[in-house]
Amino acid sequence: MSPYLRPRLPGVPIVFTVALAQRGSRRLVGQVDALCDAVRVTPAERQFEIEAWVVLPDHLHGIWRLPEEDCGYGVRWGADKARFSRGLPVGQLRDSPVARQERGIWQRRFYEHHIRNDADHAAHMR
Repeated sequence: MSPYLRPRLPGVPIVFTVALAQRGSRRLVGQVDALCDAVRVTPAERQFEIEAWVVLPDHLHGIWRLPEEDCGYGVRWGADKARFSRGLPVGQLRDSPVARQERGIWQRRFYEHHIRNDADHAAHMR
């Protein structure tokens, strides 16, 4: 498998979609307090702003703005996902998450889109 290269555009707002491994689950809304607690810690540790946040039953959308000198949003998502996952019971896992010491709760990858201009930002905020 070829490596996935993410763009590095410092200071640009980024739209994310992050999904659970088990689509159709209601885990995020069922555990929304735990999710909010997990996500609340990361901006304090790693300095960034959450401009928008929408939690749906099996995935979430967010708009983040990182500091000008920083493009490390993958590390931040990793921290959020791990913090939330640690508080949940381990379910039945396939071999891949076991080998990677994952809990199998989240899809491994996420979608991101760098905001292009004010109209693009307004459209995603709506």
